[in-house]
Amino acid sequence: MNSHKISLLLFLLFYHINLTANSDFPEPPTGIIKLAPYQAADMQIKDIDAIPFKLSETKGHWVFVHFWASWCGPCRKEMPAIQKMWNKLEKEGLKMALINTAEDEDTIFNFLGIYAPDIRALMDADGLVTEEWKPRGLPATYLVDPDGKVRYQALGGREWHKPTYLNFLRRLLKIK
Repeated sequence: MNSHKISLLLFLLFYHINLTANSDFPEPPTGIIKLAPYQAADMQIKDIDAIPFKLSETKGHWVFVHFWASWCGPCRKEMPAIQKMWNKLEKEGLKMALINTAEDEDTIFNFLGIYAPDIRALMDADGLVTEEWKPRGLPATYLVDPDGKVRYQALGGREWHKPTYLNFLRRLLKIK
């Protein structure tokens, strides 16, 4: 066998293993993209009260990683839905990293007071976390599995509090 055939066989074997590994994860509702899994970039970031958050410390849990800004119209529309979703799924084990992209503390505090008063906001004051994750617009959501791999992505706003999304997230929470 020549090296091209061996390379092709190895590629097909790896591709099949990758597809099989990803097939245990449910198909998402419309608007959420199922990704080829990749390791999530770790982040060390503080919340509005200067309490640190580290993504790597959430291992063993699904994490809803969400990038937003107060000036973003779809973010304003989506945030109350995230608050309602969070009220239901926090107790079921979902973790959240709600990352504001480079706005000041007063802007974040005022925004959340109106749209999502019970959610812990993380402040990416220098924009480095946003730069590393490279969301293709705002709002952007990534669903990180218990092993720290990004499995799904949603670009743009979603009605996270609706049964379609809640049921999908609950199915994910059953996968450890």
